[in-house]
Amino acid sequence: MREILGRRRRLLSRRKDGRPDLIGAALTFATQWQWPVLPGVAPDPQGRARCACPDPECTVPGAHPFDPGLLAATTDARMVRWWWTNRPSAPIVLATGGGAPCAVSLPALAASRALALLDRRGMRLGPVIAAPTRWSLLVKPYSLEQLGELLYAKDFVPGSLRFHGEGGYVALPPSETGQGAVRWERAPLPGSAAPWVPDVEAVVDAVVDALTRTGVSAPEL
Repeated sequence: MREILGRRRRLLSRRKDGRPDLIGAALTFATQWQWPVLPGVAPDPQGRARCACPDPECTVPGAHPFDPGLLAATTDARMVRWWWTNRPSAPIVLATGGGAPCAVSLPALAASRALALLDRRGMRLGPVIAAPTRWSLLVKPYSLEQLGELLYAKDFVPGSLRFHGEGGYVALPPSETGQGAVRWERAPLPGSAAPWVPDVEAVVDAVVDALTRTGVSAPEL
């Protein structure tokens, strides 16, 4: 138990200077959980709301891969250590799909209301990532065909739901991005194995139903 709690503290710990322990978290994701990660592009030091990438209208400043590109994501400890030793403040980006979790994301307000209702129903959720504007619910890997069949069977799916599958990505805690800090709304349970995540069908069904029942209007989605 003491060893498990120690790993938990390392995952969520901060350095002596009070800044997030990004290299420790990145190594946990990559080596213990086998989630392929890579460093994201940093926010522009001249203005954190802007991105350091060449796109002047970047919509996810500091929260996406750029150099290296997404295909460089790895679980290799040496590469991860080298990246964050040289770029200690770089956001941690998870390459979704393949053997790694995928994600379903929605605006923060809608997500907060949906999760409150799902809690009252006793639905089991996996880790939930909270960025300032959007929350991401991690789910089991799915194929494009599986997602297409799921969405085709729905009478209504909010247009603001986003699906991060093969070839996608999400920023992981405790990253700092141009929009603010990324944190766990539902933190993974302590342990050396990768956290449990639900099927995408269960999450989409529950979230769409929850949003309908809580009366979240289209503009909020």
